Amino acid sequence: MAEPIQALGVHYFGHEGYPIAVRVVHEELRPHHEHDLTEVLHCHDFAELVVVAKGCGVQHIEGTDYPVSAGDVFLLQGHQRHAFSKRNNLVLFNLMYDAQRLSLPKDELRRIPEYNALFVLEPSYRHRHNFTSRLHLERTSLAHAESMLHAMVHESTNQSIGYEASLFSHLLELMIFLSREYSKIETTNGKALLRVGEVIGLLERTYTRRWRLVDLAAAAHMSESSLLATFKEATGQSPIDYLIHLRIERAAELLCHDAHSIAEIAFSVGFEDSNYFSRQFRKTMKVSPREYRHRYGA
Repeated sequence: MAEPIQALGVHYFGHEGYPIAVRVVHEELRPHHEHDLTEVLHCHDFAELVVVAKGCGVQHIEGTDYPVSAGDVFLLQGHQRHAFSKRNNLVLFNLMYDAQRLSLPKDELRRIPEYNALFVLEPSYRHRHNFTSRLHLERTSLAHAESMLHAMVHESTNQSIGYEASLFSHLLELMIFLSREYSKIETTNGKALLRVGEVIGLLERTYTRRWRLVDLAAAAHMSESSLLATFKEATGQSPIDYLIHLRIERAAELLCHDAHSIAEIAFSVGFEDSNYFSRQFRKTMKVSPREYRHRYGA
């Protein structure tokens, strides 16, 4: 297999440009961009949300061909090799964004089970599920999504004063809209992702609670072994390790802005033993809580 071309964000956002760009791709506009790689195997250093507005085609992702048609919505992560082929009257929106350069409200988004399913889990499970866990919008919902995307195309193209804030707000609005639409999914695999997404959201919302694997499995209506395997494959961590990391993140924020003692902060984020908290904090942050507060505290 040929090596994919590495597409760079600078080609789409510019050297100093805002890291959100939207374009419409269809036959009548081609070639519309000197870096158009629609039909060339490539990967990139940013995320790309694809919304198919019309027609059909075949999307090649990581060695597998997936038929797509109007209403299909899916996220292409930066490292995933992909290209389109066999396009038949295909019209789609490419929403490209660099999450590393945007101050997305990750904490709030990760509390939404459907966001976790669509934007975190589905890309990892696409091959195993043979694309059956993708989001598919019905006509009215697709029209609403298209309206938001056309507004983003307008802002991205004209770049009037304030376009950055407008693009950012539209991106969040679209993410939440699509996440809510995912709650309507009927496929077995899609519902399985929602169950795992609910666990992530549950941990995000109630990270101070004394969670056990058996409790999380019950909440997800899964066996402990199934939840453990699925969660780890999707996130790279066990549910309990994810919870510990989440508590450490919250503690790090408090250490920078809160005058309470380290032990009090440890207890406030869910740790029952301040010494255990210190060991876990050093393991994650590579410095002790005291050193972290000294370096980054206000």
